[in-house]
Amino acid sequence: GAPPNGRTGGVGPRNNRTIRQRSQGRRPRGSTARAVPRTSDSDGPLPFVADPGARAFLGIVRGVVTSLRPRQWPKNAVVLAGLLFARELGKPDAVARAVTGAVLFCLLSSTVYLVNDVLDRDKDRLHPTKRLRPIAAGIVPIPLALGIAAAVGVASLAWSIALEPAFGGAAAAYLALQALYVVVLKHLVILDVLAVAGGFVIRAAAGAFAIGVPVSPWLYVCTMLLALFLALGKRRQEIALLASEAHGHRPVLRGYTLPLVDQLIGIVTTALLVSYMLYTFTADALPANHAMMLTIPFPLYGVFRYLYLIHVRGDGGAPEEVLLRDRPIALVGISWVVACIAILYAGR
Repeated sequence: GAPPNGRTGGVGPRNNRTIRQRSQGRRPRGSTARAVPRTSDSDGPLPFVADPGARAFLGIVRGVVTSLRPRQWPKNAVVLAGLLFARELGKPDAVARAVTGAVLFCLLSSTVYLVNDVLDRDKDRLHPTKRLRPIAAGIVPIPLALGIAAAVGVASLAWSIALEPAFGGAAAAYLALQALYVVVLKHLVILDVLAVAGGFVIRAAAGAFAIGVPVSPWLYVCTMLLALFLALGKRRQEIALLASEAHGHRPVLRGYTLPLVDQLIGIVTTALLVSYMLYTFTADALPANHAMMLTIPFPLYGVFRYLYLIHVRGDGGAPEEVLLRDRPIALVGISWVVACIAILYAGR
């Protein structure tokens, strides 16, 4: 039979209004059910309120991952330089060992970042962007950060020794240099950027140790100069961005001035480009026809483009982000790698 209200079925006006009220998170008229609050217009109605404890736990996990600095991991690609320039790309075992070495240095560098963020948390709070780092913001507890750093550091060092003793020695030297940097060297003018460059040279040497090949000294020289170039560009941007408050964030900046840093960048830029040019036709194990000289335009453009970004765009405070975000630099970097592979491996 027909319903008592005389309607024959379907959804009536009253039911439509109730559905609309429920979809908006409001309590229907005459209902005793508690309405579910909305967190935003785009979230829609929530079936339940999230547990605050679970939400805090997820925030800590997210903060730990952020503190490991995965965005910095591309820097460890320098570990693969020995694989490329020693012409070992065609050997699966060498590729596996080199990639493993790069992964280990990602973990080792993350260990250093955790400890550094703990020690620098007060200074980071004065920085316009670094104050948002999870440890500085109080999201990740300090004991947890130090515990993870110790566990990852010990495990990575043990794995490095198991991969190759010489590689393990380079990994230990890297951690020792970084510890010295965090405690002492980062407070000393000039030595701070030299220590940063030394870390990259150790990475390049470790990559060669991992696959058991010698690498031209020119590679070490170019690696050191490129790291100095990027480190000095970062110092320049910090001075320009923070102005009179720069030394409050990084005390060593008290010993730098823009004219000094610009002069150092000019010296390093010249040395870097000349060294790479000499490398392309004097290093051993390169094609006898000096075809590697054809790759010179790529670093020329890359360096000039980076200088443009520093002086005109005001970038350079985070080199890893600039290198990944700026399409011209990313494109020229990929093109350089492809050109090197084509020239080094074409005649084999």
